[in-house]
Amino acid sequence: METPHTEHLSSADYEQVYEPAEDSFLLLDALEADLEFLDTLQPRLCLEIGSGSGVIITALAKRLAHSALCLATDINPNACDATKRTAFHNGARLDSVRCNLVDAIRKRSVDVLLFNPPYVVTSDEELQSQKLFTDQTTGNPATQRNLVYSWAGGRDGRRVTDSLLEQLDDILSPSGVLYLLLLRENKPDEIIKQLVECNFKAVKHMERRIPGEYLYILKVTRCIS
Repeated sequence: METPHTEHLSSADYEQVYEPAEDSFLLLDALEADLEFLDTLQPRLCLEIGSGSGVIITALAKRLAHSALCLATDINPNACDATKRTAFHNGARLDSVRCNLVDAIRKRSVDVLLFNPPYVVTSDEELQSQKLFTDQTTGNPATQRNLVYSWAGGRDGRRVTDSLLEQLDDILSPSGVLYLLLLRENKPDEIIKQLVECNFKAVKHMERRIPGEYLYILKVTRCIS
């Protein structure tokens, strides 16, 4: 699976959008390692939540170009724009929708769900302290929280992750799969236990130590009854 080109994105873009880093490349590697499974799955709808620069969903869209509709959602309008530009510059077909998590997605329709959430452990007060402002260049509403929200995860780094997992039964199709990136401090074993209690199967599909962090990719599917 090819890593998308990002030369079209500038330093000004990365002031508003999360720049691809080691966690992004781990998720790409996890998908590449599971391509046989994905080919067998034959997904019709693939969705990345919080697409940022768009490198992950673009790579998947190119790989599944003839079989799947690929979508991205992000609450940050700059990320939606960056994702569309990344897809265009890499010859991928996908669409990007500005919404919170899966608010604009039909229930139980997602065959492949990707999420590199804001996972850094912070206080919730840190998130709430960011002030709203207006971009004086464009006149559009902007927020200092755009970039903060791409990495700051609140208590245990799981504020957004827990919100998504509470909705997971209504998101995944009957054969759907979630690839979820986690930090060791997010307590992945606790998350796996919670998912099992909700009739999901969750395994550590891939893990990697990087400077200052230890990362995991959880692969989550429904239990076969």
